Amino acid sequence: MKNEAKANEAADKAQRETIEKLNQADSTIFQTEKQLKEYGDKIPADKKAPIEAALEKLKAAHKAQDVAQVDAAMTEVTNAWTAASEEMYKATQGQPGADAGAGAQQGQPNQGASGDQVTDAEYEEVK
Repeated sequence: MKNEAKANEAADKAQRETIEKLNQADSTIFQTEKQLKEYGDKIPADKKAPIEAALEKLKAAHKAQDVAQVDAAMTEVTNAWTAASEEMYKATQGQPGADAGAGAQQGQPNQGASGDQVTDAEYEEVK
């Protein structure tokens, strides 16, 4: 029995790696579709098309259970999302938002005409 396990050890390891890659691909497909539904209207069309194309390649590789193609397609999906995320981030940073103005106002203490001094409350650490 131990000899049989040793004999099949390499095949079992290879099969396990294949299954883990396919599970990872399945998860990536699900998450990509979810994010496309959620953020699809915020992604520029020139960035959305490569994501969709890479997703279709990943689906085909997953269906064929070709680990090499799965790896390549997952890398392509990741790169496409990175490019789109950078574009979305730059777009939100370039626009003056209400949140940025509110955050700047909240960060400054109220410096009214009275010039009151504010002290922190005293506390005692109980152990």
